[in-house]
Amino acid sequence: MPEVLIAGVWGAVAGSALLLGALVGYAVRVPQWLVAAVMAFGAGVLFSAVSFELVAEAYDQAGIGPAVLGTVVGALAYTAGNAVLVRRGAGHRKRSGRGTGGAQASESQQAGSGLALALGALLDGVPESAVIGVSLLDGGVVSLVTVLAVFLSNVPEGLSSSAGMRAAGRPGGYVFGVWGTIAAAGTGSAVLGYAVVGELPLSVQAAVTAAAAGAIIAMITDTMIPEAVAESRLAIGLVVVCGYLVSFALSHA
Repeated sequence: MPEVLIAGVWGAVAGSALLLGALVGYAVRVPQWLVAAVMAFGAGVLFSAVSFELVAEAYDQAGIGPAVLGTVVGALAYTAGNAVLVRRGAGHRKRSGRGTGGAQASESQQAGSGLALALGALLDGVPESAVIGVSLLDGGVVSLVTVLAVFLSNVPEGLSSSAGMRAAGRPGGYVFGVWGTIAAAGTGSAVLGYAVVGELPLSVQAAVTAAAAGAIIAMITDTMIPEAVAESRLAIGLVVVCGYLVSFALSHA
Protein backbone atom coordinates (compact mmCIF):
# COMPACT_ATOMS: atom_id res chain seq x y z
CA MET A 1 0.00 0.00 0.00
CA PRO A 2 1.38 3.47 -0.87
CA GLU A 3 2.58 5.31 2.20
CA VAL A 4 0.25 8.25 1.57
CA LEU A 5 -2.70 5.85 1.86
CA ILE A 6 -1.21 4.34 5.01
CA ALA A 7 -1.11 7.85 6.48
CA GLY A 8 -4.78 8.30 5.59
CA VAL A 9 -5.77 4.96 7.12
CA TRP A 10 -4.05 5.68 10.42
CA GLY A 11 -5.42 9.21 10.43
CA ALA A 12 -8.90 7.74 10.01
CA VAL A 13 -8.28 5.28 12.87
CA ALA A 14 -7.33 8.13 15.20
CA GLY A 15 -10.21 10.29 13.96
CA SER A 16 -12.71 7.48 14.50
CA ALA A 17 -12.31 8.11 18.22
CA LEU A 18 -14.22 11.37 17.75
CA LEU A 19 -17.16 9.48 16.26
CA LEU A 20 -16.93 6.83 18.97
CA GLY A 21 -16.98 9.47 21.67
CA ALA A 22 -19.81 11.32 19.94
CA LEU A 23 -21.89 8.15 19.72
CA VAL A 24 -21.40 7.33 23.39
CA GLY A 25 -21.99 10.92 24.50
CA TYR A 26 -25.18 11.17 22.46
CA ALA A 27 -26.57 7.83 23.62
CA VAL A 28 -25.60 7.39 27.28
CA ARG A 29 -24.39 9.28 30.32
CA VAL A 30 -20.76 8.41 31.04
CA PRO A 31 -19.42 8.85 34.60
CA GLN A 32 -17.37 12.00 34.90
CA TRP A 33 -14.53 10.19 36.66
CA LEU A 34 -14.14 7.83 33.71
CA VAL A 35 -13.96 10.68 31.20
CA ALA A 36 -11.40 12.41 33.43
CA ALA A 37 -9.29 9.26 33.71
CA VAL A 38 -9.25 8.71 29.94
CA MET A 39 -8.39 12.35 29.37
CA ALA A 40 -5.58 12.32 31.92
CA PHE A 41 -4.13 9.08 30.58
CA GLY A 42 -4.29 10.46 27.05
CA ALA A 43 -2.53 13.63 28.20
CA GLY A 44 0.32 11.57 29.61
CA VAL A 45 0.62 9.55 26.42
CA LEU A 46 0.65 12.76 24.37
CA PHE A 47 3.32 14.34 26.56
CA SER A 48 5.59 11.37 26.00
CA ALA A 49 4.83 11.16 22.27
CA VAL A 50 5.58 14.86 21.84
CA SER A 51 8.87 14.55 23.71
CA PHE A 52 10.25 11.40 22.12
CA GLU A 53 8.50 11.30 18.75
CA LEU A 54 8.30 14.97 17.73
CA VAL A 55 10.60 17.45 19.47
CA ALA A 56 13.47 14.97 19.69
CA GLU A 57 12.99 14.10 16.03
CA ALA A 58 13.00 17.76 15.03
CA TYR A 59 16.21 18.29 17.00
CA ASP A 60 17.86 15.26 15.39
CA GLN A 61 16.86 16.50 11.93
CA ALA A 62 17.95 20.14 12.11
CA GLY A 63 19.31 21.07 15.52
CA ILE A 64 18.09 23.23 18.36
CA GLY A 65 17.12 26.33 16.34
CA PRO A 66 14.29 24.91 14.17
CA ALA A 67 13.13 22.70 17.05
CA VAL A 68 12.75 25.62 19.45
CA LEU A 69 11.38 28.07 16.88
CA GLY A 70 8.82 25.61 15.57
CA THR A 71 7.66 24.64 19.05
CA VAL A 72 7.15 28.26 20.07
CA VAL A 73 5.32 29.17 16.85
CA GLY A 74 3.02 26.16 17.19
CA ALA A 75 2.19 27.02 20.79
CA LEU A 76 1.50 30.66 19.89
CA ALA A 77 -0.75 29.69 16.98
CA TYR A 78 -2.76 27.26 19.11
CA THR A 79 -3.08 29.72 21.97
CA ALA A 80 -4.37 32.45 19.66
CA GLY A 81 -6.96 30.16 18.07
CA ASN A 82 -8.01 28.77 21.42
CA ALA A 83 -8.52 32.27 22.85
CA VAL A 84 -10.99 33.07 20.05
CA LEU A 85 -12.93 29.85 20.60
CA VAL A 86 -13.06 30.33 24.38
CA ARG A 87 -14.86 33.63 23.84
CA ARG A 88 -17.38 31.79 21.66
CA GLY A 89 -18.22 29.22 24.33
CA ALA A 90 -15.67 26.48 23.69
CA GLY A 91 -13.68 26.98 26.87
CA HIS A 92 -14.77 23.62 28.32
CA ARG A 93 -14.92 21.56 25.15
CA LYS A 94 -13.48 18.47 26.80
CA ARG A 95 -15.76 18.56 29.82
CA SER A 96 -18.79 16.28 29.98
CA GLY A 97 -20.19 17.34 33.35
CA ARG A 98 -23.86 18.34 33.66
CA GLY A 99 -23.06 21.32 35.87
CA THR A 100 -22.91 24.96 34.92
CA GLY A 101 -19.34 24.65 33.69
CA GLY A 102 -19.90 21.61 31.51
CA ALA A 103 -20.24 21.32 27.76
CA GLN A 104 -23.94 20.60 28.03
CA ALA A 105 -24.64 23.71 30.04
CA SER A 106 -22.46 25.76 27.73
CA GLU A 107 -24.46 24.76 24.65
CA SER A 108 -27.76 25.41 26.40
CA GLN A 109 -26.74 28.82 27.71
CA GLN A 110 -24.95 30.11 24.60
CA ALA A 111 -26.52 29.21 21.27
CA GLY A 112 -24.03 27.69 18.87
CA SER A 113 -21.38 27.00 21.48
CA GLY A 114 -21.67 23.29 20.68
CA LEU A 115 -20.42 24.12 17.19
CA ALA A 116 -17.66 26.19 18.77
CA LEU A 117 -16.77 23.12 20.81
CA ALA A 118 -16.54 21.14 17.59
CA LEU A 119 -14.35 23.80 15.99
CA GLY A 120 -12.18 23.57 19.09
CA ALA A 121 -11.85 19.84 18.45
CA LEU A 122 -10.75 20.67 14.91
CA LEU A 123 -8.14 23.07 16.28
CA ASP A 124 -6.94 20.37 18.69
CA GLY A 125 -7.02 17.58 16.14
CA VAL A 126 -5.32 19.04 13.07
CA PRO A 127 -1.77 19.13 14.51
CA GLU A 128 -2.33 15.77 16.21
CA SER A 129 -3.41 14.11 12.96
CA ALA A 130 -0.73 15.82 10.90
CA VAL A 131 2.03 14.30 13.00
CA ILE A 132 0.68 10.83 12.24
CA GLY A 133 1.53 11.44 8.61
CA VAL A 134 4.82 13.10 9.48
CA SER A 135 5.84 10.06 11.54
CA LEU A 136 5.78 7.97 8.34
CA LEU A 137 8.64 10.05 6.95
CA ASP A 138 10.99 8.34 9.41
CA GLY A 139 11.46 4.95 7.76
CA GLY A 140 7.96 4.54 6.34
CA VAL A 141 6.48 3.14 9.56
CA VAL A 142 3.77 5.02 11.42
CA SER A 143 4.29 5.83 15.08
CA LEU A 144 1.75 3.66 16.90
CA VAL A 145 2.43 5.64 20.07
CA THR A 146 1.31 8.82 18.31
CA VAL A 147 -1.82 7.12 16.95
CA LEU A 148 -2.69 5.84 20.44
CA ALA A 149 -2.13 9.27 21.94
CA VAL A 150 -4.36 11.01 19.40
CA PHE A 151 -7.07 8.34 19.73
CA LEU A 152 -7.21 8.68 23.52
CA SER A 153 -7.35 12.47 23.38
CA ASN A 154 -10.19 12.43 20.85
CA VAL A 155 -12.64 10.21 22.75
CA PRO A 156 -13.58 12.62 25.59
CA GLU A 157 -13.76 15.55 23.17
CA GLY A 158 -16.35 13.90 20.94
CA LEU A 159 -18.22 12.68 24.01
CA SER A 160 -18.55 16.05 25.73
CA SER A 161 -19.47 18.11 22.69
CA SER A 162 -22.06 15.67 21.32
CA ALA A 163 -23.71 15.44 24.73
CA GLY A 164 -23.92 19.24 24.83
CA MET A 165 -25.44 19.38 21.35
CA ARG A 166 -28.04 16.78 22.28
CA ALA A 167 -28.97 18.71 25.45
CA ALA A 168 -29.53 21.77 23.25
CA GLY A 169 -31.91 19.81 21.01
CA ARG A 170 -29.62 19.17 18.06
CA PRO A 171 -30.78 16.18 15.95
CA GLY A 172 -28.55 13.15 15.54
CA GLY A 173 -27.93 13.90 11.87
CA TYR A 174 -26.50 17.31 12.74
CA VAL A 175 -24.32 15.98 15.57
CA PHE A 176 -22.80 13.10 13.62
CA GLY A 177 -22.50 15.19 10.48
CA VAL A 178 -20.35 17.67 12.39
CA TRP A 179 -18.18 14.99 13.93
CA GLY A 180 -17.92 13.00 10.72
CA THR A 181 -16.63 16.13 8.98
CA ILE A 182 -14.06 16.73 11.70
CA ALA A 183 -12.91 13.10 11.58
CA ALA A 184 -12.53 13.41 7.80
CA ALA A 185 -10.50 16.59 8.29
CA GLY A 186 -8.20 14.68 10.61
CA THR A 187 -7.71 12.01 7.94
CA GLY A 188 -6.87 14.72 5.42
CA SER A 189 -4.42 16.29 7.86
CA ALA A 190 -2.58 12.98 8.24
CA VAL A 191 -2.33 12.65 4.45
CA LEU A 192 -1.09 16.21 4.06
CA GLY A 193 1.35 15.75 6.91
CA TYR A 194 3.01 13.03 4.89
CA ALA A 195 2.57 14.33 1.34
CA VAL A 196 3.31 18.03 1.90
CA VAL A 197 5.85 18.02 4.72
CA GLY A 198 7.82 15.27 3.02
CA GLU A 199 8.52 17.57 0.08
CA LEU A 200 9.97 20.35 2.22
CA PRO A 201 13.65 20.91 3.05
CA LEU A 202 14.81 18.99 6.10
CA SER A 203 15.11 22.08 8.29
CA VAL A 204 11.55 23.11 7.41
CA GLN A 205 10.31 19.57 8.08
CA ALA A 206 11.88 19.81 11.52
CA ALA A 207 10.26 23.19 12.20
CA VAL A 208 6.82 21.95 11.09
CA THR A 209 7.13 18.84 13.25
CA ALA A 210 8.13 20.99 16.22
CA ALA A 211 5.24 23.39 15.52
CA ALA A 212 2.79 20.49 15.77
CA ALA A 213 4.48 19.52 19.02
CA GLY A 214 4.13 23.05 20.40
CA ALA A 215 0.45 23.16 19.51
CA ILE A 216 -0.14 19.80 21.20
CA ILE A 217 1.71 20.83 24.37
CA ALA A 218 -0.36 24.01 24.55
CA MET A 219 -3.54 21.99 24.00
CA ILE A 220 -2.67 19.55 26.79
CA THR A 221 -1.97 22.29 29.31
CA ASP A 222 -4.78 24.63 28.24
CA THR A 223 -7.60 22.08 27.94
CA MET A 224 -6.92 18.42 28.68
CA ILE A 225 -5.34 18.52 32.13
CA PRO A 226 -7.46 21.41 33.53
CA GLU A 227 -10.65 19.71 32.36
CA ALA A 228 -9.54 16.34 33.73
CA VAL A 229 -8.89 17.92 37.12
CA ALA A 230 -12.24 19.73 37.01
CA GLU A 231 -14.06 16.51 36.11
CA SER A 232 -12.79 14.33 38.92
CA ARG A 233 -11.20 14.12 42.36
CA LEU A 234 -9.01 11.26 41.22
CA ALA A 235 -5.25 11.46 41.56
CA ILE A 236 -5.08 12.93 38.06
CA GLY A 237 -1.34 13.51 38.26
CA LEU A 238 -0.77 9.80 38.88
CA VAL A 239 -2.95 8.85 35.91
CA VAL A 240 -1.00 11.28 33.68
CA VAL A 241 2.27 9.68 34.82
CA CYS A 242 0.88 6.22 34.02
CA GLY A 243 0.02 7.33 30.50
CA TYR A 244 3.45 8.90 30.12
CA LEU A 245 5.22 5.71 31.21
CA VAL A 246 3.13 3.47 28.97
CA SER A 247 3.96 5.68 26.01
CA PHE A 248 7.63 5.82 27.00
CA ALA A 249 7.76 2.03 27.18
CA LEU A 250 6.13 1.65 23.76
CA SER A 251 8.50 4.24 22.26
CA HIS A 252 11.52 2.29 23.47
CA ALA A 253 10.25 -1.24 22.97
